[in-house]
Amino acid sequence: MDWQALWLSVKLSSITVMVLIPCAIIGSRYLAYRQFVGKSWLEALIMVPLVLPPTVIGYYLLVGLGSQSWLGQLIIQLTGQQLVFDFSGLVVASVLINIPFAVQPIQRAFEAIPEDVRDAASCCGMSPWTVLYRIELPLIWPGVLTGLVLCFAHVLGEFGVVLMMGGNIAGETKTLSIAIYDSVQAFDFTSAGTMSLVLLLFAITVLALTTSLSRRIGGQHGTPRR
Repeated sequence: MDWQALWLSVKLSSITVMVLIPCAIIGSRYLAYRQFVGKSWLEALIMVPLVLPPTVIGYYLLVGLGSQSWLGQLIIQLTGQQLVFDFSGLVVASVLINIPFAVQPIQRAFEAIPEDVRDAASCCGMSPWTVLYRIELPLIWPGVLTGLVLCFAHVLGEFGVVLMMGGNIAGETKTLSIAIYDSVQAFDFTSAGTMSLVLLLFAITVLALTTSLSRRIGGQHGTPRR
C-alpha cells in the first residue's frame, strides 16, 4: 500500500472540494433561477467533462497551461512557478473536470425549492444572501452533500487528467490511481490489488450514499407547488 500516494489523493480531493463546492453553489443558484440567451450552451459546456475522455481534457490543459503557452508564461510571471507537473496544477485540473459533478446535483436541488418559498422570503425583506443562507441552504443540503461526495470520490480515482497534467512525481503528483498503474507495470499485483480494493469499497459506499440522496431530492422535486 502506497500511503504517500493515498495521502496525496485525499489531500487533492479535499482541496478540490473546498474550492469547488462554494463556487458551485453560487453558479448553480444562478443557473436554476435565471433564464438568459445561451444558457443551454453554457450548461452543455459545463457537462462536457462527463462525455469527453479525461486524457483529452488533460491534453488541452497541458498545452494551454504549459510554459510554452501565453497563459502558462503569464502564470509563471505572476506566481514564479508553473502549473504543469506541480500539485497546484492538479488542483486546477481537478476543479475544472469536476464542475459537472458539483453543479448538476446542486442545481437540481435549487430547482426543487418551491417558488412561493423564495417569494415569501423576499416579501419579508430578506436580501438574496440572507435568503441563500437562512432559507435555501438548509433545503438544498442533500444536493450539496451529493455534489461534495461525488467530487471527492471522482478526484480520488481520477487517472487520465492527473497523468497528463501532473506526470508521476512521487510525493508531488503521484496519486493513488497512478500508484496502482505503477504497481501493475512492476507486476506487484498484491499492492495493486490492495489499493484497488480501497478505491472499490469507497466507490460502493459513495454510490449507495448518492443514490439515497438522489431519491430524497427526487421526492422534493416531485412535490406539487402551490
